Amino acid sequence: MDFPTTIERIQARIKQIDPVSYAATRNYQNGKLTYLSPYISRGVISTKQIFHNLKSNGYTWEQAEKLIQELAWRDYWQLVWKNKGDDIFQDLKQPQNPVSNHGIPQAIVDAKTDIFVIDDAIQSLYRDGYMHNHMRMYVASICCNIVQSHWSHPSQWLYYNLLDGDLASNTLSWQWVAGSNANKKYYANQDNINKYFDSHQKDTFLDVSYEEIDTLDIPSILRETMNLNLTTSLPKIETLEIHDTKTLIYNYYNLDPFWYQDEDVQRILLLEPQFFEKYPVNDLCVDFILNLSKNIPNLKIVVMPFADLLDFVKPEHIYFKEHPTNTHYTGHQEPRDWMTTLSDYYPSFFAYWKRAKKQLQAAWSN
Repeated sequence: MDFPTTIERIQARIKQIDPVSYAATRNYQNGKLTYLSPYISRGVISTKQIFHNLKSNGYTWEQAEKLIQELAWRDYWQLVWKNKGDDIFQDLKQPQNPVSNHGIPQAIVDAKTDIFVIDDAIQSLYRDGYMHNHMRMYVASICCNIVQSHWSHPSQWLYYNLLDGDLASNTLSWQWVAGSNANKKYYANQDNINKYFDSHQKDTFLDVSYEEIDTLDIPSILRETMNLNLTTSLPKIETLEIHDTKTLIYNYYNLDPFWYQDEDVQRILLLEPQFFEKYPVNDLCVDFILNLSKNIPNLKIVVMPFADLLDFVKPEHIYFKEHPTNTHYTGHQEPRDWMTTLSDYYPSFFAYWKRAKKQLQAAWSN
């Protein structure tokens, strides 16, 4: 899968959205997906922009609702993170049970599970930085519910490799699969995988009924687990001239090319080493953001902690967008784009969606 990085090609992809086909085929390997998640995650575009694009293209609410609901999931996970903070990196609602290890299956890392479409998807992840959302659920279910690995380390492995890696969506989705953020666990058997990924494989460790699947012993092919040493290589930047003037701070979660677009200001992409030590990503992800950053004219790439930046720029000259990853920033905090005005924590997506849908339908009809 190709993920272009010029704003012109990203906008062209937005214009190609077909919400009707998306709703009918989104769970299938070759479904009519939007492939916009890397740009939403990196803050190049927002869910609100896509919502208004759908509305302006003349679709009815009924035609667009499923895609809008999926966009709302992204906003919902972000709201949970905003309200719960670092609590999302622990079992959120109840402990995952059972847990037999805190690693990740070696066969997952090596793409050698002997379920062909899963192994192909992992190899594609390493090559392209993307995995179909339905496949992510399959992989998480194998790790957490078949191998009984605690969700934390496998979720870090996936985030590390994803161009669209979003700490809220990724972490909380893994917890949803593992049952620590939901009332039940998510399971998929071989029949389900065959149905959605155009496969006809039989006699795998998942070729059992749903009644049997939660009583399986850990398959021998998955018993070896490991802990990965995940690290990020940040670019080596020559000394830059940084002025004490109005300064916009961009980061891994904000690469909005339209932010103060027509204003002559200092623009800094701040890559903090301690952030990437805590939440590492691979070289593919770093290259992706560096290429996306080329959409922002005169952007200075700075590799240092935010506190060190204050040696050059006073807080009163600093502007940044609200996000859970930059609560340590000081200066002028501006809001992100959300599809609704909802800001509270909701214990389930559907409690949130009940309220969000009313606002979105009202906005759609205006």
